[in-house]
Amino acid sequence: MANINLVARLANLWAGFVSLWISDVEKNHPEIAYQNAIDSMIDKYGKLKSATAAIMRRREDINARLTREKTELEAITADLNAALATGQDELGIVLIQKKNSLDASIKVLEQDMEQARTDAEEAKSSLLQVKSEVQKLKDEKDRMLAQMLSAQARLKIQNQLDGLSVDAEVRALDNVREHIKNTVAEAKMGSELRESDLDVQLAKLRQSSGSITARQELEEMKRARVAQAAATTPKTI
Repeated sequence: MANINLVARLANLWAGFVSLWISDVEKNHPEIAYQNAIDSMIDKYGKLKSATAAIMRRREDINARLTREKTELEAITADLNAALATGQDELGIVLIQKKNSLDASIKVLEQDMEQARTDAEEAKSSLLQVKSEVQKLKDEKDRMLAQMLSAQARLKIQNQLDGLSVDAEVRALDNVREHIKNTVAEAKMGSELRESDLDVQLAKLRQSSGSITARQELEEMKRARVAQAAATTPKTI
């Protein structure tokens, strides 16, 4: 008995684990949950359709029996009238008994027929309702999955903007940006090191000195021209 209880508890525990796992799978893949629900509804629709067909067949069978017995009752009534008209009392008694039996049977069949009509209408109504629910579930699946995809896309963009999640393409772009910055920094560093180099500084100094010497020569030439012009100009008494 204890072993049986232990097995039952383990079975329940395992069923609980499976149920939780399935629940997680369905949350991550809602299309599976929707499709399972739709398949279940379609299966119920198929069973209800078969039951409805059986109810409708029963209604048709009762209607056929009722039609036959009413036709037979009309014939027996005519025979009874003929027997009464011809004084055939013994035959009349038999026909009366048969007529009474048919009357009772027809009464029961009419009650069954009314119930069969009601059952058939209810079954058809239920069938149409389930069919409508299946279509509504399919429409809901399409609508909800579209909303989920839209929400996932928005969350993905928001997470990227918040820096919480970065796609490989964005990470690659960051790497490119970093490489460009490093290249610019290396070029700038090379330029700064070059400017601080002694040979470069001496070259700049010589270039500056040459410019100063040339300017001094220009000033001396200008002064010489002024002095020459002054010497050749006649003096007034």
